[in-house]
Amino acid sequence: MLTTIGAVFAQIQQAAPPWDGGGSDMSTPMLLGVVAAAVFALILILWLVPIRLWIAALASGAHVGMFTLIAMRLRRVTPKSIVEPRISAVKAGLSLALNDLEAHYLAGGNVQAVVNALISADKANIELTFTRCAAIDLAGRNVFEAVQMSVNPKVITTPKVTAMAKDGIQLSAVTRITVRANIDRLVGGAGEETIIARVGEGIVSTIGSSGDHKAVLENPDNISKNVLAKGLDAGTAFEILSIDIADVDVGANIGAKLNTERAEADKQVAQAAAEGRRAMAMASEQEMKARVVEMQAKLVEAESQVPMAMAEALRAGNLGVMDYLNLKNVAADTDMRQSISGMSGGPDKKDRR
Repeated sequence: MLTTIGAVFAQIQQAAPPWDGGGSDMSTPMLLGVVAAAVFALILILWLVPIRLWIAALASGAHVGMFTLIAMRLRRVTPKSIVEPRISAVKAGLSLALNDLEAHYLAGGNVQAVVNALISADKANIELTFTRCAAIDLAGRNVFEAVQMSVNPKVITTPKVTAMAKDGIQLSAVTRITVRANIDRLVGGAGEETIIARVGEGIVSTIGSSGDHKAVLENPDNISKNVLAKGLDAGTAFEILSIDIADVDVGANIGAKLNTERAEADKQVAQAAAEGRRAMAMASEQEMKARVVEMQAKLVEAESQVPMAMAEALRAGNLGVMDYLNLKNVAADTDMRQSISGMSGGPDKKDRR
């Protein structure tokens, strides 16, 4: 604006004759001031009053007063964002108050999206008020898309859901969920992620409760029937119209794999127990060998006491010389008999001795 005023002043100064300051004629400076004031007033009026919008609203039957447009400017509201949606609403047969549209704009809402949603809902015979539509828009949801989804349902394709039947065979299913927006639950209702999670949970439950995977492959529609009967759209912003099984694939034999792993674990447990028993047996064997060595040591100790006892008996007169000789003969005879029996028994018998 200031640039425009400066350009106007420059043109006026170029066109006006120079003033030497010596005379008393003040008409030229006054003329410059009047022209500048007129230009400034004209620019201010053109900025405050959008003439084109006023004419467009008047021609469309959605008349908006000039003072109303000026007040919008002063309230920092863009008149175009209010007037053009109102023209669309009036042309569609809807009566919307300017104050409501302006209040929604000042609250940070999308006035054009709200008006488009109201027009679509009216043409589709969907009951939707401006207050509810504005609340949905301020909640962060695309209200126009929601109305379109109410008219034209949306198909959500779930990722592949894998579950195992009771016979241990793994199955993978892909479903397509046809949903329609529930206008009454758009504010505070759960989104698409909740729908997908609940449907996946229902698929896992249905496949897991099947006794045989062949029954699931024969009648995959049982999955959709069981899942749809659970009322999975409760508390969500959508209404589930249908759940269709797009594909069912057979996966690995999880039951056989689990049995194999269980058998391998039992084998390792049995091997560990056998190894423990073997270690105990070896320890017991070593213990018995130690006891044999201990008994042999005691025998040698006892045999070492025999000559001393015989000598003591000879000194005390309890044993005669002849008795001692007879005892030696008996011991020699015993040794001879043992050696003879060892020779007749062979080397294995000697080893056993």
